[in-house]
Amino acid sequence: MHVFVTGGTGQTGPTVVAELVAAGHTVTGLARSYAAAARLAALGAVAHRGSLDDLDGLRRGAEAADGVLHMGFGGSFADPDDLVRRDTAAIEALGDALAGTGKPFVSTSGTLVMPAGRVSTEHDAPDPDSVAAFRIPGEQACLRYAARGVRACVVRLAPTVHGPHDHGFIPALIAAARRAGVSAHTGDGTNRWPAVHRADAARLFRLALEGAPAGSVVHGVGESAVPIRSIAEQVAQILDVPLVSQTPEQAVAHFGNPFLAGFFSLDVPVSSAHTQALLGWSPEEATLLEDLRTGDYFTPEASARAEEIWSVHVR
Repeated sequence: MHVFVTGGTGQTGPTVVAELVAAGHTVTGLARSYAAAARLAALGAVAHRGSLDDLDGLRRGAEAADGVLHMGFGGSFADPDDLVRRDTAAIEALGDALAGTGKPFVSTSGTLVMPAGRVSTEHDAPDPDSVAAFRIPGEQACLRYAARGVRACVVRLAPTVHGPHDHGFIPALIAAARRAGVSAHTGDGTNRWPAVHRADAARLFRLALEGAPAGSVVHGVGESAVPIRSIAEQVAQILDVPLVSQTPEQAVAHFGNPFLAGFFSLDVPVSSAHTQALLGWSPEEATLLEDLRTGDYFTPEASARAEEIWSVHVR
């Protein structure tokens, strides 16, 4: 299969591209820069120069392919309306190019769209009041193409996609602990997060492209419910700093902004049982806590990179 990929040079994208190439697929990846194009070439893919805002370029990439994987997502969390506009426009450009072909179109969302406080499944409706509600219009835009002759599917990734060179939420938690001299959780820390290893997520994307039914939603979740306290405890042990419980107000000061403080207080467990049965997918890689013990999360460079990225996204 010739797959057109957006987001192939981000944090998760290169592992996905490598997975597709290793499985015998041909990959053309969207590249905004020469550096991105070179990275794709090193992975065995061909670069398609352009951006998510180049809608004509997206249509051309999709029209030339046997299937599309949309992982790209750009903008600032401080402007969710712009995030929605850009993502929906890109999805519609890609979907229009595939309409009536029966080709696969896999788009990406996150499990944080699901209701909090209970274990959500793939069959539950997303919560319009969720912290990631800005991803819901993109989900809906993709799934509408199932009625237009496209094998459309949405992959919801766990908020923590862990593995080497992670610069997501967990490095931000570590950076805050390093900066403050304490590792913190909010309240009793029993709130739960799902997690998935990047290599497991890459296999899921491939399986979804190869066989997910039209209109399906699948969950990229290897662990359904990792307590935030367990993560904070491990951070405290490795950094050799105290573990503390904080109020929501104290957490804002600790993390440096209300956005991250709110995220780390969420209780958002999610099941992937249906996904595993539907696609024959079984997570095989290290757990999040295992990755924290053996990975590269505690280098000063990792914390500096997390501080830089999150300061751009949320301040």
